[in-house]
Amino acid sequence: MNSVQQEVDERSNLTNSNKFELLLFRLGVDGTSGNSELYGINVFKIREIVAMPTVTAVAGSEPHMLGVVNLRGQIIPVMDLPGIVGVKPKTGLNIMLVTEFARTTQAFAVESVDEIVRLDWSQVLSAEGSHGSGMVTSIARVDGDVQNTRLAQVLDVETILRNLSPSDGKEIDETAVGRLPLKPGTFILAADDSVVARNLIERGLEAMHAPFVMMKTGKEAWDKLNHIAEGCKAEGIPVEDRVALVLTDLEMPEMDGFTLTRLVKQDARFSKIPVVIHSSLSGKTNEDHVKGVGADAYVAKFVAEELAETIRKVLTK
Repeated sequence: MNSVQQEVDERSNLTNSNKFELLLFRLGVDGTSGNSELYGINVFKIREIVAMPTVTAVAGSEPHMLGVVNLRGQIIPVMDLPGIVGVKPKTGLNIMLVTEFARTTQAFAVESVDEIVRLDWSQVLSAEGSHGSGMVTSIARVDGDVQNTRLAQVLDVETILRNLSPSDGKEIDETAVGRLPLKPGTFILAADDSVVARNLIERGLEAMHAPFVMMKTGKEAWDKLNHIAEGCKAEGIPVEDRVALVLTDLEMPEMDGFTLTRLVKQDARFSKIPVVIHSSLSGKTNEDHVKGVGADAYVAKFVAEELAETIRKVLTK
């Protein structure tokens, strides 16, 4: 029992050191290269890993939706992840990854699971700008910054889900979200590594009539904040006269949202700037971590009305 508790504590404490754990798995053979590439997903999103059960097909399902399973009384949709990515399993769909994030539970069928590795976010580089489909947010250097390190593609499972749910493209109601009470001349500094998430956040902030600057990683946001601070020092004004609030995701290459929040909160220059964490990593454990690094609020992705309400409460404290 003590060893189990120690493992839980160690995993929880990773958020204090810009580290995380990545589950490595394989989907099958790529039709172009003929290789079986490594893929990864944050362990915090994994509820459980089970042998592939019998799946009940659902009439009229979207492509790559295998159907549903009854897992301990819960009906869970199952997606064909190799089919979505465009590879073919050598030995079939043998493993089911049950995930919980963005307020939902779903499962992804994969060919095999390799291992869980503990990485520093600095080992993970943004994949944006590569000629992919947008389903890969970043590339993890599994063995560190060494020659011939194994590379794992970290999948943007939120993007995958939204691509399978066309109804998520609905417009945001400006009346429902309302206008945010920002001081004139200030803006929100936001950071998220997912293209889909950034698009949703940008649309939401525009509906709230809130000026913003969007960054792709925690490190980019931290560097931007320091650059703004230098400009404010030259002008003789406090940084909060420019940055009204920092809105950050948690999972990001190079620097995660926990580290970004901790840096902001420990720096006297930024002490009056509130930080709101906006993440698909939900649940009490993650919310406790958020409180531990000093964030002013946490809101799960993505409901524009809830995001607006949370930001409004923080700004009017």
